[in-house]
Amino acid sequence: MLDWTDKHCRYFHRLLTRRTRLYTEMVTTGGLLHGGERRHLRMDAVEHPVALQLGGSDPADLARCAQIGQRWGYDEINLNCGCPSDRVQRGAFGACLMAAPPLVADGVKAMLDVVSVPVTVKHRIGIDREESYGFVRDFVGTVAEAGCRVFIVHARNAWLQGLNPKENREVPPLRYEVVYQLKQDFPHLTVVLNGGVTTHAQIDEHLPHVDGVMLGREAYHHPWMMTDWDARYLGGDICATTPDEVEQTMVAYMEREALEDGTPWSAIARHMLGLHHGRRGARLWRQVWSDHRLKPLPPRQVWAQASAHVNAYVKASAPVV
Repeated sequence: MLDWTDKHCRYFHRLLTRRTRLYTEMVTTGGLLHGGERRHLRMDAVEHPVALQLGGSDPADLARCAQIGQRWGYDEINLNCGCPSDRVQRGAFGACLMAAPPLVADGVKAMLDVVSVPVTVKHRIGIDREESYGFVRDFVGTVAEAGCRVFIVHARNAWLQGLNPKENREVPPLRYEVVYQLKQDFPHLTVVLNGGVTTHAQIDEHLPHVDGVMLGREAYHHPWMMTDWDARYLGGDICATTPDEVEQTMVAYMEREALEDGTPWSAIARHMLGLHHGRRGARLWRQVWSDHRLKPLPPRQVWAQASAHVNAYVKASAPVV
């Protein structure tokens, strides 16, 4: 989710679900240690609970970054051992780390030694064509011995050669039974399933076998589905807001971010383009909020144009009685 789940995206998602745990985009240890803390870690108080996802392999660097993340108020530090991109492979972290369980264990232990928040790991069920269950079982077992108690498992292998990141989310087959088996073999651990989940029916199918389910791109593109999660899964209230109310709140947020940080509204609006998915006029609404020619306008005027286009479309397409 690089360049997707930034602070603006997380603020938007928090308007739809109060209790779902949110995760940052992956922040590399090098980027954090040398690229400025505020740039990578600034967040809004409403985002909690929120986890900082780190990419890196050096235990000392991971420990320093975990300390920084805790100081900024993150509720969890998550180590990415699942990203298969070429850039991540060149940095010798992400999915590559599954081939080095002792190194991952050292990194986890180094972080746990210096923070009081949970340290978790997100990983695949294998790398390349290695599909033996023993591979991922031994990986989890080794890292758990270092103190990790939460494993978020993408139920596909990561093919480090021959596939790009998009293909790595689609081509390697989903094997949910492997994740189920991990929970059976490690009942004392929290096992969260990830990969290919797009509906509430699928979430309901998985939950009897695991402790939780993570959604990424599906939630991003169809965010309104999150409004059911608090009441359906997390013991909270039904979301009483409407898409129009969410949009109004986001416009106020855009205005505040422009004043406080100079953030253009387009950098925020791109995250909410799925808000009206399935509603009449949604395509026109997206076109307005995506129109680069409108960037000089304040967000409230863009909002007015989007609403006017949708209202005109709905009126013109209404059946004549």
